[in-house]
Amino acid sequence: MIDQQRVKALAKEFASEIIGIRRHIHANPELSYQEYETAKYVAAKLREFGLEPQEGIAETGVVALIKGQNPEKRTVALRGDMDALPITEKNDIDYKSKNVGVMHACGHDVHTSCLLGAAKILNELKDSFEGTIKLVFQPGEEKNPGGASLMIRDGVLKNPRPDAMLGQHVMPFIPTGKVGFREGKYMASADEIFLTVKGKGGHAALPDRTVDPIVIAAQIVTSLQQVISRNADPKSPTVLTFGTIHGGHAQNIIPDEVELTGTFRALDEDWRFKAHELITRAAKGIAEGLGGECDVNIDVGYPYLENDIETTQVARKAAEDYLGEENVVDLDLWLGAEDFAYYSHEVPCSFYRLGTGNVEKGTTNGVHTPNFNIDEDAIELSIGLMAWIACQQLKTNSQKS
Repeated sequence: MIDQQRVKALAKEFASEIIGIRRHIHANPELSYQEYETAKYVAAKLREFGLEPQEGIAETGVVALIKGQNPEKRTVALRGDMDALPITEKNDIDYKSKNVGVMHACGHDVHTSCLLGAAKILNELKDSFEGTIKLVFQPGEEKNPGGASLMIRDGVLKNPRPDAMLGQHVMPFIPTGKVGFREGKYMASADEIFLTVKGKGGHAALPDRTVDPIVIAAQIVTSLQQVISRNADPKSPTVLTFGTIHGGHAQNIIPDEVELTGTFRALDEDWRFKAHELITRAAKGIAEGLGGECDVNIDVGYPYLENDIETTQVARKAAEDYLGEENVVDLDLWLGAEDFAYYSHEVPCSFYRLGTGNVEKGTTNGVHTPNFNIDEDAIELSIGLMAWIACQQLKTNSQKS
């Protein structure tokens, strides 16, 4: 029987060590699918804790098992992602990134270190629970095709197969001391759109002798917004945004080509792929109707993320018991994407948010920004809570999926 006060005491005892681990990882970030040193560091820490990690899954992934009493009874997986972003850090801190142009600007250093902290707690308590905890340290969350899909391909959901899987993500818009949950659909699918509009260049003063790809591109951008809004179910959120338009090099020259890139987000898989067809047909048709051509490439990314109702209810109740109901908040739909979604389409999952915002400490900057940082007081809470939630998941009566 797991004692909550024992979990909290261990979290308090280990917090300083885990903060140190977090700072080391933060100072030594590695980009997606290049997490070689991070993976070695994680594996070394797991061995320090008395565990036997399996390395090289999806090349830089690491997996380890903590076996309690009656280990075959039930398995709960915990996931932490390890990759950083191509951003130059602007924080003035002792543990600032040493790799110029690379930064843990999305909190994956926190996710990885907190999973190590939870692992250390759970390994201390393994004689007090029944079942198996599977630790999943994953590469490449930030870049297609998503490290989760590669980990699944390489068998991370086998031997043993999880009955439930949990992931957490920092949230600077939630105050430190609080966490957030949502049942059902939570985050959107994400696909990358690449359009190349081809025309016939020439002098800007002689447009009749050209096929202007800038005008065609403008028409495509405007029309695709209408294509989406007039075909999407208004009860199902969807977003099409173009983030770049590149074409031309002088104000008085019509170029031959214009390149556009964008992102498409949805919360319904059928509509998602129907929209791909509509985008392709409309972009090509508009270009052809105006005398040009349009090449369309849609890079299919992560699916939408589904939080299993029962798994999330158990996790939320555990959080309320551990933190108090006043410190557990409801999450709204989020049109951001997360490759944890791949797991959620394979096994019952719950993906929750860890509050790291503190106005006085200046940790309210959004993720993916050069000034992002966290309130490290959240780490003690995180490692204890994750361990406690995992133990409560082991106690549920659901059969193996």
